Amino acid sequence: MLKFVTSASLGALAVALAAPASAQDDTAATTERTGGVDAIIVTAQRRSEDLQDVPVSVQALGEKGLEELNINTFTDYLEQLPTVTAGGSGPGQATIYIRGLASTTPNLGTAGVAGLAPNVAFYLDEQPLAQPGRNLDVYAADLERIEVLSGPQGTLFGASSQAGVVRLITNKPRLGAFEASADAGVSFTKGGETSYKAEAMLNVPVTDNFALRGVVFLDDQGGYVDNVHGTRSLRESGRFRTADTVRANGVVVGDRAGFQSDPASLAYIDNEVTFLEADNSALVQDNFNDTQYSGFRVTGLYELTPDWTITVAHTRQSIESDGVFFADPELDGLDDLEIQRFNDDRLEDDFSNTSWTVEGRLGMLELIYTGAYTDRESDQKVAYSDYLFVGQYIPYYSCDTAVAYPSYVAVAPANPTCYAPNFFLNSTTDTTVFTQELRLNTPQDARFRASVGGFYSDLQLDERVDYGYAKDQFVRGSDGVTTGFAPTYPFTNTEFTGETGNAFAGYFSDPGPLPQDIGFRNDVRRTDKQFGIFGEVSFDIVPDVFTITGGARYYDVKVDIVGSATTRFCKLNSPIFGANAGVDPDDQVNVPGCGGGNLSLLFGPDNPFGNPDKAETDGFIFKGTATFTPTPDLLFYATYSEGFRPGLLNRPAGATNPDMTFTVPGAVDTDEVTNYEIGWKTDMLDGQLRLNGSAFFVDVKRLQTTIFDPNITNLFFSDNAANAEIRGIEADFTVAPYSLPGLTVSGAMSLLDTEITELLTPTDTVLVGSDLAYAPSFQGNLRARYEWDLNSDLTMFVMPQVSHSSSKYTDVVEINRLKLDGYTTFDMSAGVVGDMWTFEVYGENLSDERAELAGNFNFDRARITTNRPLTVGMRVSFDY
Repeated sequence: MLKFVTSASLGALAVALAAPASAQDDTAATTERTGGVDAIIVTAQRRSEDLQDVPVSVQALGEKGLEELNINTFTDYLEQLPTVTAGGSGPGQATIYIRGLASTTPNLGTAGVAGLAPNVAFYLDEQPLAQPGRNLDVYAADLERIEVLSGPQGTLFGASSQAGVVRLITNKPRLGAFEASADAGVSFTKGGETSYKAEAMLNVPVTDNFALRGVVFLDDQGGYVDNVHGTRSLRESGRFRTADTVRANGVVVGDRAGFQSDPASLAYIDNEVTFLEADNSALVQDNFNDTQYSGFRVTGLYELTPDWTITVAHTRQSIESDGVFFADPELDGLDDLEIQRFNDDRLEDDFSNTSWTVEGRLGMLELIYTGAYTDRESDQKVAYSDYLFVGQYIPYYSCDTAVAYPSYVAVAPANPTCYAPNFFLNSTTDTTVFTQELRLNTPQDARFRASVGGFYSDLQLDERVDYGYAKDQFVRGSDGVTTGFAPTYPFTNTEFTGETGNAFAGYFSDPGPLPQDIGFRNDVRRTDKQFGIFGEVSFDIVPDVFTITGGARYYDVKVDIVGSATTRFCKLNSPIFGANAGVDPDDQVNVPGCGGGNLSLLFGPDNPFGNPDKAETDGFIFKGTATFTPTPDLLFYATYSEGFRPGLLNRPAGATNPDMTFTVPGAVDTDEVTNYEIGWKTDMLDGQLRLNGSAFFVDVKRLQTTIFDPNITNLFFSDNAANAEIRGIEADFTVAPYSLPGLTVSGAMSLLDTEITELLTPTDTVLVGSDLAYAPSFQGNLRARYEWDLNSDLTMFVMPQVSHSSSKYTDVVEINRLKLDGYTTFDMSAGVVGDMWTFEVYGENLSDERAELAGNFNFDRARITTNRPLTVGMRVSFDY
C-alpha cells in the first residue's frame, strides 16, 4: 500500500494504543475473540514497561497499528497524534512540535547553519537523530512501534527533548525463526498522479545465536500540485513598495517601506524603467511534486551469552523529490492546488546510518551501550523569485545601476532595465553525527531503582547555499555600458582577496570564484558538541502504591560556526561603491565585496567585535514525579520537569534597526521550559475501557525564534524573542467491549491555550497576547474498527475514522505570521484477512478537504501546505 501526506485520521492513534486487533494472532481467523484492551510495552523511561505503568504522557503506535493506519513517512505518523504538529513543507523538510511549543516555520535557505536546534528529540532505536533546521524523514519500514513522549524529557533524553521525544523502534532480528513478509499497493489521487509502493522483509536465523534481518522498500508517490502559467517582474520588488501597502496577512508595511517608494522615485520607475518579465511557460506542469523514497536496513543480532547481546544495524535511504508541496491561495483558492514557480525545484536527500548496541548484565545491573554514526547529504534547488517581494537589495543585482541608484550613475542608459527575475538557490549540505551513550539500570522490581548514564554527541554540518539573482550578462553599471560582475571570491579565501575589509582567512568549501548569476553565497561549517551525565532514581514509599522519582542531568553544549556570507555587492565591473568605483575595468584591483559577513572573523578567538567565539552553555536540569497507584488498574501522577534548547551564533551579529533600538545579538541564549503536569492512566469496566490523560502548564523563558526583517538585515537571524505560557489537556480512550468482540472504538484529543506573555526583543515583530505557532486550540479524532469472521479461514474488517483540528498560526513574528484554517477529514478502510495474507481497499480524505497543515509568509506571500486530495487505493500483504 502506498501512503502519502494526507490528513488520515488522528483517531487512529487510540487503536494503536489499545490495538485489540493486534492482540489477536494474524493467522487466527478461527481464534475466539473475547474483547478487552490489550497491553502495550514501551521504553519511555529507557527500560521496558507496560504503558499503563509509566507515569509519563506516552502515545504508542504498535506494529499492527502502523499497518492498519498505512504509516510510511514522517508526515504520516505525526498526523496520527493530536499533541503533535509539524512545520515545513515536503519530504525531508519538516520540523516536529509537541504541545504547541513552536515559534516559527523553518526557512529552507538557512535551515542548517542558521536553524534553531530542535526542541523535540527524534530517536531511531537508542540513537538521537535530531538535526538543526530539519529532521531526518526516516521511512517507517519494519517498525515494532513508534512512541511519542510529551513534555520535557531532558533528564533521560537530553537537550533536544525540551517539548518531548519521538522514538522509532525497529524490529530486531529474531533468533531461531525464519520470517518473511511483503507488502505492495497502488493508489489514485483525485486530480493527481498514480502512486505505487512495495516493501519486503526477511529474517534469517544464521546460527542458534546469530540472526540477520533485512528490509527493502520503494515508494513512488505521485504529484498533485500544479505549476501553472504566470509572469513576474521586478516592479513587484519590496524596494518599490509604499508604506501604506497592506500585506495579505493584514499587516501594514509601515516603516518597512521600500527604499525607492517615494512619489518621485516611483514616477521615475514607472515612466522611465523597462521591466522584463519572467515567464514560466516552459516549466508549466500538472502534478509536478512527485517523490520517491527508496532504501534498505540490515540488522544483525549476536547472542554472546544468555545475558549479553550485540546488535549492529546499517540503514541507507534516498529521497528524490520534484516541485513543491505548497500552493498559492490567491490562485483561485486551494481547490486546485496551484503555484507559479519560475525555476526548477528539486531535492535529493540521502543518508546512511550505522549503529551498534551492546546489552548485558553486570551482576544485578543492566548495561546498555549504544554508538552511532550518521552521514546525511542533501542537494536542493529552490525557485527563489518570491524573495523579490521583500529583498530590497535585489534590484542592485538584477537591474541596471541607473534603476536602483539613479543619483550615483555617471551616464544613464537610454533604456534603464530590470531583468527577468527567474531566481533560484542551490543548497548542498553534508551532515555527520557521531553519538555514544552508556546507561546502567538497576533491577526494576526493586523498591529502590535507578537509571544512570553518560552521553556524547559530535555534529558537523557543512552547508553551501548559492543565491542566483545576479544577472551577469545584462546588468549595466555606473557608466551605463559595461555589464556584469567582476570575479568574486569567498571572504575567507585571502589568497585572492587579501586581508582587507571583510576578508579574513578561514573556512571555505569552494575556493571560488562564485559562478555566473550567483549574487550571494553562504558557505558555513557548523559544529554542535554535547556532553551529558544523567540519572533518575525511584523509591517505593509504599510498595505498589506510592512512588517518588527524582532525576537530574548535567549538560555541556558548544555550538560554533565558521565560514562566510559572501556578496557581490560592490563587485560590478562598473561599480558605484567600493575601492573600484570610477576605475576603468582594465585597471581595477581584486577586492572583496561589501556587506555580507566573515564568520571566521566575527566569531574567531579574540575577535575585535566582542562576539563570543562559541555559543556555550552548561548547567543542570531536574525532574520530580510522585506516582499514586491505589489499585492495579488506576495510576495517578504529578510531575515537575525542566527542559532546555541550546543557543547558536548569529551570522548578522551587530546589525541594527533604523532607530538603533535593537542590535542583532552575537549569540542566542538557551530557551528553557518548566513543566507542571498531573496525569492519569485508568483501565475500567474489567479491562473494557481505557482512559488516559494529563493536564499541564508550561512556563517558557527566552523563547528562541527566527526572524526575517529587511528593515534590520537582509539575513535571517535568531533571537530570544519572548516569554510564553502554555496550558493544556490531552486525553485518549479505547473501548473494546466483551459483549461485542471484534469492535474497538477509540479517540484522542488535545486542548491548548498558548500565549506570549512578555516581549524581550525591542521591536514590534512579536506581540504580547498572541498565540504560539502550530498550536491549534483543539485537535481530536474518533475511530472505530470492527472485525468479524466470514468463515473458518477468512476475517473481514471495516474501519471509519474522522479527525478535526482548529485553526493555528505559522509564526510568532507578526510580519511573517499566517493563519491556517481549521479542518475536518474522513477516512475509511475495509479488507479481508486470510491465513498469511491481507487485502485492503481504502479511501483517505473522502470529503476532499484541503486541510491546511503548514504554511509560511516569510516573503510576504502566503504559501500553504495541505493534505493530499481525495485518494483511494488498494494493497496486499503477505506474512510468513
